[in-house]
Amino acid sequence: MSRRRLALVLLLPLAAACSWAMAQTVGPYNERDAKRQANVQDIDVGEKLWVLDFRFKDPRLITVDVPGRGKKIVWYLWYQVINNTGEPRYFIPNFELVTLDKNTNHRDQILPKAEEAIKRIEDPTGYLDIKNSVTIAKQPIPVTKPNSAPRPVTGVAVWDDIFGEMPDATRFSIFVSGLSNGYSLDDKNLLRRKTLQLNFKRLSDRFHPEAEVKFISPSEWLYRASAVQLPEGKVPANGKAKEKEKDKE
Repeated sequence: MSRRRLALVLLLPLAAACSWAMAQTVGPYNERDAKRQANVQDIDVGEKLWVLDFRFKDPRLITVDVPGRGKKIVWYLWYQVINNTGEPRYFIPNFELVTLDKNTNHRDQILPKAEEAIKRIEDPTGYLDIKNSVTIAKQPIPVTKPNSAPRPVTGVAVWDDIFGEMPDATRFSIFVSGLSNGYSLDDKNLLRRKTLQLNFKRLSDRFHPEAEVKFISPSEWLYRASAVQLPEGKVPANGKAKEKEKDKE
């Protein structure tokens, strides 16, 4: 056997192994899985703690003609929620994008025109039935049984031109709450919810706004302060509490 053929034979298994490892990390169509992680505060919830699985694509942008506001650059996060907890669970999401170098906070919005444009790109056949942050909360996430194919529910979180006035902002995180009933209370009765944090870096600038967005691995779980301050002596039933969110309709 020639040296060239021998080298090829030795390299093929290595290439296959590398491809498999990449598939486990990113998955098809650049989808990523946010692995569940334990936190010290989980012990406060005990055996009743549940966490939904979360799959996502890196944030993307499109240009949309928003009624009454003209053409806008819209950012969106495509995601799927999978329920491996054994019981149906409601996902009442809160998506918050935080720029780390500009220290600004942005809640996701309901923009029907943007959703229509996103569906034409991400789900042209309508098979996935992509939902927004309101419609995804109307029905519980169905249970995926052990050793069976996942039963994901697909959604999209949308932000209206968050980088328009700060094109040089390059580092941001997206916080996702509602994936778990985990909570803790501090000495001031401030509620902290088990929250998923996804970190990203924009490789663009004011002259190239459509450049790539890079995910900064790994995803993280933390107990993050919410907008809720509970009355003295009160605790949320089953770890749930309603946040004072702005009307998304």
